[in-house]
Amino acid sequence: MKEEDQEPTGGKSSPAGAGNSPVVPKQLTLESRIRFRCHPGIDCFTRCCSDIDIMLTPYDVLRMKHRLGISSDEFLERYTRSRIEEKTGWPQLLIKMEESSGRPCPFVTPDGCTIYTDRPAMCRYYPVGQGIHRKQVDDQVVNEEFYMLIREEHCHGFNEDRQWTIAEWRENQEAEYYDRMAGEWKDLFVRSITRDEEKDGRRQTMFFLASYNLDQFRRFVLESRFLETFQIDEEETAAVREDDVELMKLAFRYLRYLFGVEKTLSLKDGVLPEEKPGGESA
Repeated sequence: MKEEDQEPTGGKSSPAGAGNSPVVPKQLTLESRIRFRCHPGIDCFTRCCSDIDIMLTPYDVLRMKHRLGISSDEFLERYTRSRIEEKTGWPQLLIKMEESSGRPCPFVTPDGCTIYTDRPAMCRYYPVGQGIHRKQVDDQVVNEEFYMLIREEHCHGFNEDRQWTIAEWRENQEAEYYDRMAGEWKDLFVRSITRDEEKDGRRQTMFFLASYNLDQFRRFVLESRFLETFQIDEEETAAVREDDVELMKLAFRYLRYLFGVEKTLSLKDGVLPEEKPGGESA
């Protein structure tokens, strides 16, 4: 049996147990208990929202761009930066911190987060970090999620009297719903890109587009050979024209098909696999 740990992304970026890392090197479960409360009256309010790497999932991007009322292109340009995830090789999107002193989050003021109800999953989980044990047992790969505590020196929320299990914290912060919306995508993100895919570059580009730029992915679906190639019924086609959540779900299905994870789409009669949009002949 082979195991590979994918540690929580975001937070202070030192690995668990290294130097002055705030990540407590102890794995937690949904039943583990933490003592924590954050509120406007606490003296460290919003200090955790600066000089930090906040990773964004596709659903995070969807919620934030809707909240701001801007296009995917504008959101990506103004508020994000990207990098290649070291362990897997896939493009990773993060909030672009302000360049002013302390590198604050662009959405945070002294009074709190201006997009609080649409804040990213990573912000909802704080001070809890997520990780995944990716285990291979025989021919089956199993992902097991675990949790860690992020205990930064400046945070006084741990001195408050409120206690939670991890499960209760997830429910309180509505993080469980965010996890469900990003589950299929996370399964792709923790799979390491192959050497051929990394050299080719086109699959990394498609991964970025389908994951983070829904407006461009919609144009790809409607204006390329996509609908001529795959069996997408009229009801779903109508939905992806207007509904970003349905479009995001189609994007995940397409990526799983494109990368050979699962046959989530069917080709129309007479279409060869190498002719699919985004494939080797695209």
